[in-house]
Amino acid sequence: MTATTAAPAQMEPKARGNGLLLAGVLGGMFLAMLDQTIVGTALPRIVAEFGGAGLYTWVVTAYLLTSTVTVPLYGRLSDAYGRRPLLLIGVTVFLLGSVLCGLAQDMGQLIAFRGLQGLGAGALIPLSLALVADMFPPEKSGKVQGAVGGVMAASYIAGPILGGFFTDQASWRWAFFVNLPVGAVLLAIIALRLPRTPGTGRARPDYLGIAVFTVAISALLIGLTEKGLSGHTWTSPPVIGPLLAAAVLLGVFVPVESRAEQPIMPMHLFRNPTYTIVNIASFFTAACLYAGAVFLPRYFQEARGLSATSSGLHIYPFMLGMLVGSILTGALIARTRRYKPWLVAAPFLIAAGAVLCTGLAVGTSIWWLVAWMALMGLGVGPMLSGLTVAVQSSVPPSYIGTATAKLTFFRQIGGSVALAVAGTAYTSVVRDQAVTRPLAEAHAAAAATVIPWLATAGAVIALAALVLLPRRPLAEAPAPAAR
Repeated sequence: MTATTAAPAQMEPKARGNGLLLAGVLGGMFLAMLDQTIVGTALPRIVAEFGGAGLYTWVVTAYLLTSTVTVPLYGRLSDAYGRRPLLLIGVTVFLLGSVLCGLAQDMGQLIAFRGLQGLGAGALIPLSLALVADMFPPEKSGKVQGAVGGVMAASYIAGPILGGFFTDQASWRWAFFVNLPVGAVLLAIIALRLPRTPGTGRARPDYLGIAVFTVAISALLIGLTEKGLSGHTWTSPPVIGPLLAAAVLLGVFVPVESRAEQPIMPMHLFRNPTYTIVNIASFFTAACLYAGAVFLPRYFQEARGLSATSSGLHIYPFMLGMLVGSILTGALIARTRRYKPWLVAAPFLIAAGAVLCTGLAVGTSIWWLVAWMALMGLGVGPMLSGLTVAVQSSVPPSYIGTATAKLTFFRQIGGSVALAVAGTAYTSVVRDQAVTRPLAEAHAAAAATVIPWLATAGAVIALAALVLLPRRPLAEAPAPAAR
């Protein structure tokens, strides 16, 4: 039985009221992704109020850590017990964490409450994407995933802008309190409009797998964070120690999952070439996304002297490019019932825009920048919608939550790796260039180096994987055989 033949029948009771439910789903996903970036512009004010500059990066890391680790857990459990209860739990925990973050009185409390907030956020993105697949048949999923990708694109850019606005005009605490009204509406929609659809009911908690996975990914993210944000070398104990521990534990995790009765990461799904290739592409295209969403704002702030809020506004061409690329790809997939041609075309646009960014300088014309950023965004956008359609069509309905969660998981891990590597390269270029050039020009040179190679490398590796995708219409994508 394939995903495309079974899913519509399974979700038929949800046909009515999908518009309001979709709006709620998109709102929940927007909140989770927004909180990955909204705190960044508020952090300097928080540190000025609380002190504890040495704990600066942990306000970000605590959220990233718990939200990344729990993504696969929520996905797998939602397949077993249904989306509704897991989503209600996730939103409730997320809102509780948001309230406590806004009420925090010192850095220790804020870090702890950010971790709690992340525990809830881990449910919002993968379950929102899985619900889209549940609610809409394959012939409509492309268009809807295009809208979903647009929301994802908007969240990356809106975070710094809103964080700066709240910090400047009200208080940094509103960067957390803003979640409450939207979250309350989301809870009401889920409780009142999302039907109780049972899952497989076959999941017995994989306690050993959960424990090994949690420690392994936690160690990996801690090591990468220490490398990317704290200025350590790759061989420094705070970096190499956690990374080696993660490698060992991930080596243990594979046989543990292979023997588990109900694994949190079913290894047999990787026998399906589409599933495996799409996850590889998701991992590497995160580098393209972060090249634009992280290092373009840094260029505008450090090289051109703009504020954090203004830099967020200046990269709107990149966001709008992602929005258009995502929606257009969704429409093309819905029309042609094929996703491979549009996914294969996207890396060429990314690489073209990235290579042009080698011309970044302090005085680069804003109109050239608009064109370069828009071109990159047009290439990144399809990766936010097309990959989701591809992975969801490659598995049976009973694994859609799991498959969608893995796509999100690999994107977040890929982004963490990209930031660690590129952050080191950026700092190195600035240090070398600042010896003979003004600091602003040194930052421009770093951006002109890091953005092109990071985005191009991610695009080329993703393209090499995507050309291997099987050429099948969407409705004929086969599901992997069960173990």
